[in-house]
Amino acid sequence: MTNILRLQQLAKLLDITRLQDDDTAAGFNNWLDSLPALPAAAYCVYPNYLPVVRKWGGYNAQTQLATVVNFPDGDLPVDTVCEQIQQAVALGATEIDCVLPYKALLRGEQGYVKSFLYDVRQQSQGQCLKIIIESGELLTAQQIAKATELVIDGGADFVKSSTGKTALGITEEAARIMLTVIAAADRQVGFKASGGVRTLEQALQLLQWYENITGRVATAEGMRIGASALAYEVYQALNAQ
Repeated sequence: MTNILRLQQLAKLLDITRLQDDDTAAGFNNWLDSLPALPAAAYCVYPNYLPVVRKWGGYNAQTQLATVVNFPDGDLPVDTVCEQIQQAVALGATEIDCVLPYKALLRGEQGYVKSFLYDVRQQSQGQCLKIIIESGELLTAQQIAKATELVIDGGADFVKSSTGKTALGITEEAARIMLTVIAAADRQVGFKASGGVRTLEQALQLLQWYENITGRVATAEGMRIGASALAYEVYQALNAQ
């Protein structure tokens, strides 16, 4: 049986997520009403649903409101992405999950990627900025490491693994590479695991890797896990103690 303190720690790391392309207002409201009562770090939803979450009766103002930009393909012009950030903040976003232009990185266009990250960081001043490197689309360990380094150098608050919209989400290899680079950074940078984290066992393993590799206790300031179905499993495990 998992220690209840570990489960309570895990619950506080969750970014409870709903990013369904065919969503409806009714479906979204039904989802909100079905959510388990957890002290999650954030709710991560499309921008138009941010005001809905904020007005929802179950919303705790201590929980952050996150949304996505340049999502999911990472191909938008940086001016458009900056406009998306501005609009998201106006709708109540306190955290921005932005997709890295990872295809440009694969083409060797590191100068463009650096410029993009600088502009996005400047636009999102005052908000927690998580950059999604889409690790499952990067072809080598070296590319995952380079993407993580660029994100850190660009001033982001978190390096996030995946959008959850590609065939391959977070893997052990990607997590370990990202965490190793984060641990070596000259400032504290967060790690967000997302894309296919569906079971309690996976989530607890990621939590352990984070603590082992960085040498830090996992809190919401340094680690997040993108969760949809996982949130219900964490809740059930807590109530089974």
